[in-house]
Amino acid sequence: MNVSFKKTYKFAVKSALYISLFSTGFVMLLVSVMFQLPLRSLLLFGFIFILVIYIFSFIVLQHRVERFIYRRVKKIYDDVSLLESSTFLDQPIATDMETLTREVKKFATDKKLEIEMLKVREEYRREFLGNVSHELKTPLFTVQGYIDTLLDGAMEDKVIRKKYLKRAEKGVERLIYIVEDLDMITKLEVGDLNLDITEFDIVELIQNVFDLLEMKAEKKKITLEFENYHILPNYVRADRDRIQQIVENLIVNSIKYGNPKGTTEVAVVNLTKEKVLIRITDNGEGIEKQNIPRLFERFYRIDKSGARSEGGSGLGLAIVKHIIEAHKEKIFVESEIGVGSQFSFTLTKAVKQ
Repeated sequence: MNVSFKKTYKFAVKSALYISLFSTGFVMLLVSVMFQLPLRSLLLFGFIFILVIYIFSFIVLQHRVERFIYRRVKKIYDDVSLLESSTFLDQPIATDMETLTREVKKFATDKKLEIEMLKVREEYRREFLGNVSHELKTPLFTVQGYIDTLLDGAMEDKVIRKKYLKRAEKGVERLIYIVEDLDMITKLEVGDLNLDITEFDIVELIQNVFDLLEMKAEKKKITLEFENYHILPNYVRADRDRIQQIVENLIVNSIKYGNPKGTTEVAVVNLTKEKVLIRITDNGEGIEKQNIPRLFERFYRIDKSGARSEGGSGLGLAIVKHIIEAHKEKIFVESEIGVGSQFSFTLTKAVKQ
């Protein structure tokens, strides 16, 4: 271990001073009692004695004690070197106990935090890989099953062949959907997705999404509507396609988890002079409080079986969060079991012409 040795004289200076004062006081008391020297001679003797004792004590303490401490402190640094902590080992060896204690305590705290972060990341990595494996395995096995059936002889039957090929195609489409979402979220996380910022009417965009999802909502008899029937145009500055993706995702979720014959309401609120709040509220099953902090994790599902039966890649809310953050905006969630959920996010208003 190649580290420098930072000498400290504080211990030797103080210790030598205490020894010198005690020794000189004691010796002068004995000399004055035994030899009864004149005051001038006694003071001269005391001055010479304290000077000699101080120098001697300082040299002995600095050389012997510092060397004794150094050997033991160096072992601490050598042990720490096994952890390869560059920030700790770049410092010279300090034999001052207060400094050493502070450095080791800071090092231990940093290492503890680092280990805890590594544990969290490892747990997240395992969970993520398990989720990816599950999401990809289902459509892959579906496609493989239909193709194997066709190869085993069902290909000769035109009706079965067409039906199985269509089902296999749906499995491939789901795979493509998952891979595309993974690609998008990766780009969003590394900041590699460029936003095309324009000015547009957010009310018109929401109405377009209503039109797109009308048939999907009709299957569950869910009504899509604005909170205010006389809502006026409201222009914002953002990436139109990405914001439409957000609105679609949140409304699809409200339909997916909404109660049959329920309602999904969208409100556009002028929050401040610069910000608009888009609020999407449903009267569905709601979300338990402990699940809310994890809603935006990749592949996290509240109802594992039910959510998969409804389809989706499991990446929708994670993508929503990253798109919102890419716009430097905020997203909020409120939910209550049996009452419903409310997702809202902010956008920047367009500059008035």
